[in-house]
Amino acid sequence: MAGWLAFTCCAGALILLFLPSLASEDRLVSGKPLYPGATVISDGGAFALGFFAPSNSTPAKLYLGIWYNDIPELTVVWVANRRNPSPTNTFSPPTLSLSNSSNLVLSDGGGRVIWTTDAVASTSSSSSPSMAVLENTGNLVVRSPNGSMLWQSFDHYTDTVLPGMKLRFKYGAQGGGQHLVSWKGPGDPSPGRFSYGADPATHLQIFVWDGDRPVVRSSPWTGYLVVSERQYQQDNNGAAVVVYMSVVDDGEEIYMTYTVAADAPRIRYVVTHSGEYQLRSWSNKSSVWLVLSRWPSQECKRYGYCGPYGYCDDLVRTCKCLHGFEPENTKEWDKGRFSAGCRRKDLLDCKDDGFLALPGMKSPDGFTRVGRDMSTSEECAAECRRNCSCVAYAYANLSSGRRSGGNVSRCLVWSADLVDTAKIGEGLDSDTLYLRLAGLNGTTKYLHFFLQILSSLTYLHDFTGHFSILIAVCMYSIGEKPRGIVVMIVSPILGTGVVALCILLAWLKFKGTYHVFLMRKNNYNIVHAGKNRKWRKHKTFYEHGKGHPAHDHEFPFVRFEEIALATNNFSETCMIGQGGFGKVYKGMLGGQEVAVKRLSSDSQQGTKEFRNEVILIAKLQHRNLVRLLGCCGEGDEKLLIYEYLPNKSLDATLFDDSRRLLLDWTTRFNIIKGVARGLLYLHQDSRLTIIHRDLKAGNVLLDGEMKPKIADFGMARIFCDNQQNANTQRVLQWSRSGYMAPEYAMEGIFSTKSDVYSFGVLVLEVVTGIKRSSNSNIMGFPSLTVYSWNTWKEGKTEELVDSAIMNTHSLDEVFLCVHVALLCVQENPDDRPCISSVVFVLENGSSTLPTPNRPAYFTRQRIPMEQIIDDIQNSGNSFTLSEIHGR
Repeated sequence: MAGWLAFTCCAGALILLFLPSLASEDRLVSGKPLYPGATVISDGGAFALGFFAPSNSTPAKLYLGIWYNDIPELTVVWVANRRNPSPTNTFSPPTLSLSNSSNLVLSDGGGRVIWTTDAVASTSSSSSPSMAVLENTGNLVVRSPNGSMLWQSFDHYTDTVLPGMKLRFKYGAQGGGQHLVSWKGPGDPSPGRFSYGADPATHLQIFVWDGDRPVVRSSPWTGYLVVSERQYQQDNNGAAVVVYMSVVDDGEEIYMTYTVAADAPRIRYVVTHSGEYQLRSWSNKSSVWLVLSRWPSQECKRYGYCGPYGYCDDLVRTCKCLHGFEPENTKEWDKGRFSAGCRRKDLLDCKDDGFLALPGMKSPDGFTRVGRDMSTSEECAAECRRNCSCVAYAYANLSSGRRSGGNVSRCLVWSADLVDTAKIGEGLDSDTLYLRLAGLNGTTKYLHFFLQILSSLTYLHDFTGHFSILIAVCMYSIGEKPRGIVVMIVSPILGTGVVALCILLAWLKFKGTYHVFLMRKNNYNIVHAGKNRKWRKHKTFYEHGKGHPAHDHEFPFVRFEEIALATNNFSETCMIGQGGFGKVYKGMLGGQEVAVKRLSSDSQQGTKEFRNEVILIAKLQHRNLVRLLGCCGEGDEKLLIYEYLPNKSLDATLFDDSRRLLLDWTTRFNIIKGVARGLLYLHQDSRLTIIHRDLKAGNVLLDGEMKPKIADFGMARIFCDNQQNANTQRVLQWSRSGYMAPEYAMEGIFSTKSDVYSFGVLVLEVVTGIKRSSNSNIMGFPSLTVYSWNTWKEGKTEELVDSAIMNTHSLDEVFLCVHVALLCVQENPDDRPCISSVVFVLENGSSTLPTPNRPAYFTRQRIPMEQIIDDIQNSGNSFTLSEIHGR
């Protein structure tokens, strides 16, 4: 027997050694099969496709797989025939071939089919046959003769998720998506015990399973279309690895995807044979795979670890009982054995029951989703209240990225024990869980509410400390003592507290400001800034013409020390951006994440631009304009406080090789339409006619759902109702970068059509993924606008499409956007459409658009500043040039 095994292994080795090698190209075509020993290498050399035999398989088995080609350690990321390996105890080796029906077919030496793609495709007599291409992302793609995708390995998961791959949680009407399945062992690619994916009963949550038993569970999806940036440290000396994570709902499917920077080390998510979902990074220094994160990360987070009505507290990493509950077995609980869970202190009676709000919770498992058309949390509460067996509920609006628009509500109710709950803190994946408790109705509920108000005032801490003890005694006396006695005890205390609170607030109002309230919550301070009634003292910064003081708008003024506290004294770790006008910091004000723009002392944006930005944005309210929350103008300090938008600016995503994959065509088209609607509001629908004058990709910010918001109004100007254009004495140096209309750049004349021109350039950037350039030619043309016009004129518009969206774009929408953009960048302002026409065409389409004229291109030569000044002084036009750095 031992001799036979030795013969088998030797035979397998001879097969791999003596078979003819195939050229290491990136594709497989019909009539040229792939044999063991040969590989298909991706165009960039990152991945290889071929046959491999695990080192510990006896007898030797061959698998068809994809692995990293540029890493010395064999790391397989995809396996085709993991359920049906090919034996090597024969001199007839297996082959992979592309059939005439455009299917990949893996067969053994006898012709028996081991594995096939089963792609739906008709045979074609085209002279350009189908082909299978291994892309440098690790995706094996079968394409038809016309280039359309017939099949891809990224749709057929094994145990690994690569950057750019979609991990589907819901697909079409079928409900649940596919699952990742671990290897059976370190050297056994066959399906193992553990899997990762969406709950088959509902796509709202994700599990790791051990067979049918859950190992760990995520929070139920709250509906946010998340785009986040996560940083991981490879080692103490290495640079941080940045992973850009995105959760997308396009109406047909819900999926997670991620990307990394082009120069990042190799990154992959994998379900291990030991039951963990890990993020791994290859270390070139150590030549090993490092684990950057793992799930579950601690015992407390394992499914049901804390038992019924127990929860895992992320801060202390141990189990606790929900409010109103106590350990079922105190002795076991003290020993760190929590599986028995907790029990109620007071049984429900369905009459005096109430609901206690527990914010920042991971909602428990075992929920039922009800009332998909509920529009408010009150309706969800009523649904639970009318059912005496309902023990908790949670409500959320599932924000959708679908083109049809609208929100879908999510009302979850629980009628059984609450299992697998955790306190995770406020965030996109947390819920406010409303827990049903006995005796929490009527008087007790209001006492709870009043206590929470008083507890938030830290300078009343000593008072509320004693007051809360009395209230707690009274609360738990309800049901045990006559209600009249409770009223007699509580009423004087409650009345005294209310009077004291009123006196305090009146004193604060008399002093002229609502001071900062520092609320001790979850071991950190939250700053809440109110309106400053001393606004008139800062009138010199914000006055806007005679008779229109800015303080009439009741705009919030925030003290400098409050902003310094919110940004950790403007720490470098809080800085999220930097431009010619200063730095931008992320901070926390009033429990809300904000972006603080701090103008530098040598900033070219002076008092005029700062005043302009404050007054304009304070008057503007639109979903596609960034919201200004407050400002500060103390001494030489000038600060603006905006809503925080997690995805930064459009150019930071569009022109980054890793992040641009987050912008599929649907997202880009929505960005184009959103910016157009924002401009329409500025030009026509607001109370004022406002010219932005600085529209560019860097001034379009993206929120958590990739919706655009126009920002930076420092250069904006207000027009009178009958005013058509104006002349400026400041022409910015950024005008020579391609966004500024010719009449503005050369003559200083601007109008609404100047913004339309900038919008046209922006649209061309979004479609092509090419950054407008003033220093180098684009495909042999002097500018992006000229290149786009010539390509469109030759009938090759599809060549303009960014390769990152080649498989997701709609040709009709692309052609429409390019045509509209070219109309917007015409040299004559009168030839350009008004923004209202642009919005109408983008929303409704048009088959009768006029033919755009060739866009202008004015020479951008490096001319000495002295010569420019002399030319201006000797000309009839009067304007000046200021050397201002672009933001």
